[in-house]
Amino acid sequence: MTEDTAATTAVPGESGAATVTGREAPDRVQVRMPAESAYLSVLRTAAAGLAARLDFTLDEIEDLRIAIDEACAMLLSQAIPGTDLECGFELGPDQVTITVSVTAAQPRTPARDTFAWTVLSALAGSVDSRLGPDDRVAIVLQKRRGVSGSG
Repeated sequence: MTEDTAATTAVPGESGAATVTGREAPDRVQVRMPAESAYLSVLRTAAAGLAARLDFTLDEIEDLRIAIDEACAMLLSQAIPGTDLECGFELGPDQVTITVSVTAAQPRTPARDTFAWTVLSALAGSVDSRLGPDDRVAIVLQKRRGVSGSG
């Protein structure tokens, strides 16, 4: 990791937050790193640790790790060299929502009719993509505990 890599957790009690298992706001973790495949192991490890905290099964955790790899592979091909890949994790009582994004020179959402998208959907459960401000392209994964993503 570099000095630019950051991880933060939201403070419970922020205004407008929904109640989640007795807490006023879900936990949020934000990771930023260079948009290079060499750093993806950091995201896989973070995802595994956070999913384990939510009592996901080993199979669900492995599905999530592979899904993050797939999502990042789709996005890194568009990333401008020297920019950052950002990954936000939002932890609910029985689910994790992961948003991975990069800055692209020619931003476009990934095609949904590809084999890679089908694999991603099977592993994560719910998948979406979007274009954001400042030429950012994002993929949003939502994985629920106890719901088989692969079968």
